[in-house]
Amino acid sequence: MQIETPPSEKPYEKPEGERRGLVIVNTGDGKGKSTAAFGLALRAHGRGKAVKIYQFMKVPTARFGEHRMFEQIGIPIEGLGDGFSWKSQDLEHSAQLARDGWARARAAILSGDYFLVVLDEITYPLIYGWLPLDEVLQTLRERPKDVHVVLTGRRCPPEIIELADTVTEMSKIKHAFNAGIPAQRGIED
Repeated sequence: MQIETPPSEKPYEKPEGERRGLVIVNTGDGKGKSTAAFGLALRAHGRGKAVKIYQFMKVPTARFGEHRMFEQIGIPIEGLGDGFSWKSQDLEHSAQLARDGWARARAAILSGDYFLVVLDEITYPLIYGWLPLDEVLQTLRERPKDVHVVLTGRRCPPEIIELADTVTEMSKIKHAFNAGIPAQRGIED
């Protein structure tokens, strides 16, 4: 590790642009995409802002740690899917669930009722061809000016990355699963 001298001056100028809703993408093969989106949801909720979270791959009855906590503090979170594709018994049914869920998420975005809408794991139904990319892009472009949208998932389509204001790629350097350690409750669910 190299020791650094702390900066004595602010390393940037304050932007002069207009405040507006942002499109934020968390993608990549590393951990933390959903966790970062949930952190933004907590931050917005803490400021008294309306938040809605849609999880495209989780089942509506999911009771992971985030569901339990969001329920306690009053952030609505909705599972739209039937689990990841390798758990599905009927991929056409999975695709229809994604389309139905997208209709609800799209309506929430366009309503302007929410400061922040999280589209967790939306990249999977997009790259599987279950959702129309053009409609998602159009919704992001036409959303009310003050609505922020966070999209998460691996292999985010380049068209969304191009449209987004902020894109973070999580890269895996090391993962406990690869060392034979199973998922830990409270850490990965």
